[in-house]
Amino acid sequence: MLADLPEDRASLADGRGRPVPLQRLEHAPTLLDETVMDDLSQLLGRVHERELYGHEIVSWHAGDGVFTVTVSRHASGAYAYEDLRRAVLEAGPGPWVVRTVAEPVVTVAALVTVPPLGRAVLTARPPASGRPAPVADALRTDAYGFEPVLDNGLLRVRVADDGTLSLRGADGTEVHGVGRIVHGGDAGDTYNHAPPPDDRLLDRPSRVVVEEICSGPLTGAYEITRVYDWPAGLGDDGDDGDGDDETVPTAVTTRVELRAGEPFARCEITMDVRCRDHRVRWHAPLPRKAAESYAEGQFAVVRRGLAAEGGGGERPIPTFPAESFAAAGGLAVLLDHVTEYEITRDEIGGDGTGMALTLVRSVGYLSRNRNPYRDEPAGPEVPTPAAQCQGPLTVRFAVLPYAGEWHEAGLPRLAEEFRHDLLAVPGAGAAGADGPGAGGRLAVGGNGVVMAALRERDGRLEVRLVAEHPTATEAVVRGDFTAAWTAGVLGSPLSPLEVSRDEVSPDVLPDVSPEDEADGQGPAASWRTVRVPLKPFEIATVHLGGA
Repeated sequence: MLADLPEDRASLADGRGRPVPLQRLEHAPTLLDETVMDDLSQLLGRVHERELYGHEIVSWHAGDGVFTVTVSRHASGAYAYEDLRRAVLEAGPGPWVVRTVAEPVVTVAALVTVPPLGRAVLTARPPASGRPAPVADALRTDAYGFEPVLDNGLLRVRVADDGTLSLRGADGTEVHGVGRIVHGGDAGDTYNHAPPPDDRLLDRPSRVVVEEICSGPLTGAYEITRVYDWPAGLGDDGDDGDGDDETVPTAVTTRVELRAGEPFARCEITMDVRCRDHRVRWHAPLPRKAAESYAEGQFAVVRRGLAAEGGGGERPIPTFPAESFAAAGGLAVLLDHVTEYEITRDEIGGDGTGMALTLVRSVGYLSRNRNPYRDEPAGPEVPTPAAQCQGPLTVRFAVLPYAGEWHEAGLPRLAEEFRHDLLAVPGAGAAGADGPGAGGRLAVGGNGVVMAALRERDGRLEVRLVAEHPTATEAVVRGDFTAAWTAGVLGSPLSPLEVSRDEVSPDVLPDVSPEDEADGQGPAASWRTVRVPLKPFEIATVHLGGA
C-alpha cells in the first residue's frame, strides 16, 4: 500500500507496536501557492472553515510582509476560524506576500499484512534507528546497475533496448520480447474487426526512453516511453494509405512494476489516442507452443482452440473475451477488466506462438455495409464518432511466465491478488487500537476456490463459492460461526454441514499472538471450520451462523 506521512513521522507501526517494512518513494512539494494581496482579508474568502486548497489548516504566521499558512492533508490539533480571522485583521494593511505551504510529506510504500475481510490499523511515528523490518522475497539490488532489471527471486524482469521485457520465473520459464506494441488499420465496425485491403502493421518505435521510477526492497518500477508515427486514419476507400498520408506521433508509456512477494510484473500502459479507424495491440511470445488457451469469466475457465467459428458469409476472427486472466503456452496475463485477447499462430505449422491483447479499437460506424470480413451488414450504417475512443487511455494488467498447467500456477488466486489492492484511508483514534472486527469474520481457502459473493441474509452470512479448477477440490471456510448449511441458488437452506474446530494458521490471522491463543482470548478461539467438497467448476452457496 501507499501512504503519505509527515516527514517527522515517516515510519509506521502495527497494532502491536511492531515496525512495518517501508520504502520511501518521493517527497511532496511544500509550496502550494504564493500570491500578493493588498487586502489580506481576501485570504479569508479562500478559506472554508479549515479547508484551503484541498488541505486543512494547521497554523499561520505573519512577519516581514509575509503571511504564511501551513496546511496538511489531514490536520490534527486545535483550530478555530475566529483565531485565523483575528490574526488577519491584526496584520494590518499590505501589500502582503501570502504563502500556502504544506507540512513536509513523504510518500512511502508499506508492506502490510491484513486478515481476510479485515483491517489493520497503522500508526505513524518518528523513524527509529536500527535494522529495518525483514521482508520476504524482497527486490534485489543490482550491484553494478548496468541494465534496467527488477528481481525479487520469484520473477526477474529486464527491459530491453527496444522497450520490450524479458521475463524469467523462479521455475526457469523464460520469455523475451514481451510487450511489443503493434498498430494496424481497422476497416470494420462495432461488430467485427476487419483490416483494410493494404494494411500496414507498425511495431517499430522511432524513439525509446527508459527511466527508473523507484528502486528498493518493496517495489521497483521503470517507465518505458516509446514514440510511434501512426497513420491518422483510413482513406475514404478504407485503405491504409501509401505511406505519404498524414501521421500522428504517439507516445506509448509503459510503467512496469515488480513488488516484493509477487511472481508477476504489473504493467500500466498510457497513451493519448488521436488516430482513427485503427487497432492497437500488446503482443508477447509464448514460452512454448500452444494448441489452446484458457480464459476466466462467468464463473468458469473457458478452454478454447486457436480457430473461431464462422459462417453465413462472415469470416471468423479468433479474438475472445477474458475477465480476470488469460493463459496459454506458459504465459498468463492477469486483468482488471474484461479484455479481448488472441493467440497468434505460426503461419507454417499453425501452432499458437504468441498472445495479443487489444488495447484499443477505434471505429466510426455501428455497422459497415461494406465490411471486408462480412458479406451482409450486421445493422444500420449509423456513424458512431464516440467509438473512435479519442483521448487519454490507460490499460492495466500483469504478466507472468509459468511451468506446467494454468491451474498448477494458481492463476485464480493470483488474479484476485492483482485485482484487489488494499484500500488505505486516513483515520483518527488511539494508537494501536484496531477496534472490533479488525480480524475479519471469514476466511476462504482451497485449491482454485474463489469467493464470488458475500452478504448477510436473514441474520446469517451467505457465501457463494466457485471451483475454478479442472478437477474436484475442497473449499475451506473458517470464521466466527457455529453452524453451516448448504443453500440453493435462491438462498433457501438445504442441508446442514459438519462444523469442526481446527487450528487457525498465522496466514489467516497474522496479528494474533501465541500467548492470546494459548489463553483462549484471541479472535481465533471462537473460529470454526467447514469443508465443502466441490466438483470441477461447481458453484456452491453456503449459509453460516449460530446453531
